[in-house]
Amino acid sequence: MRRPYVLLSCAMSVDGYIDDTTPERLLLSNAPDFDRVDQVRADSDAILIGATTMRRDNPRLLVNSETRRAQRAAQGLPPYPLKVTVTNSGDLDPDLKFWHHGGEKIVYCPDPVVPKLRESLRDLATIVGLGPTTDLARMLDDLGQRGIQRLMVEGGGTIHTQFLTQGLADEIHLAIAPIFVGDAGAPRFVNPGDFPGGTGHRMTLAEARTVDDVVLLRYLPKQASGSTTS
Repeated sequence: MRRPYVLLSCAMSVDGYIDDTTPERLLLSNAPDFDRVDQVRADSDAILIGATTMRRDNPRLLVNSETRRAQRAAQGLPPYPLKVTVTNSGDLDPDLKFWHHGGEKIVYCPDPVVPKLRESLRDLATIVGLGPTTDLARMLDDLGQRGIQRLMVEGGGTIHTQFLTQGLADEIHLAIAPIFVGDAGAPRFVNPGDFPGGTGHRMTLAEARTVDDVVLLRYLPKQASGSTTS
């Protein structure tokens, strides 16, 4: 059994923010980049967001292109990837859009939270306990057992930080928008943490290209700069 390949996907401002503090979601990407992200979703077996992002942004988290959904179906795949979230508290409103669009959903949480979620969500999602804490490595093992080979992680900052500090991310897609947010209270791509190798580890830059006025950087965090990529 192999764990899925983990790809972190994030759009951020030049100064490292993924949103501002206004009630409306800050759209950092442009139309071509949103379409690129839709392709990455279509190429994934599962998409994960954290509970905080669910509550803040209330996303549907779908493959929006009908053509891409049809291509998935032609390959014998469900039209939409599995949707995954992780929560410590279990405070997830059953009215969130996440539950009512797309295909199957899984919620991972600590064992003590399982009964609460099963009562509140009922048949909206499969609830899986991860032991006393939200153990992301154990979650990846479970997803691998379910046949998930490629997991796309769309945030937020806490989730990205956990995957990176625990050495669980295989690839990072950073879309850099040509704006500044400048709000100290706004969420960032990652939070402070103990990252493997610290400042002595330079990741491999696998790709850098423009998508209209956005720059896409694709990093391989487990590979040191200068190593050979496959």
